Amino acid sequence: MRVLYFALLRERVGMAEETVSPPTEVRTVADLVVWLRGRSEQHEAALANAAMVRVAVNQDYAQPSDAVRPGDEIAFFPPVTGG
Repeated sequence: MRVLYFALLRERVGMAEETVSPPTEVRTVADLVVWLRGRSEQHEAALANAAMVRVAVNQDYAQPSDAVRPGDEIAFFPPVTGG
């Protein structure tokens, strides 16, 4: 699974992307977030505030209950604002 981090999340995690192999119990976006938060203090800091994190699975916006699978591309990014 390829995980991408954008903007502030990239800065907090300290990398733009990583390849991970979560355990089989990780089946949803929410499961993945919990698992990633346990990887390091940096991951915890980046993903701690769910209101400040948006997720895309294979370039489609995703909800916490959406499925994730090996081989997926998961992107984490801050909310986009416009004006």
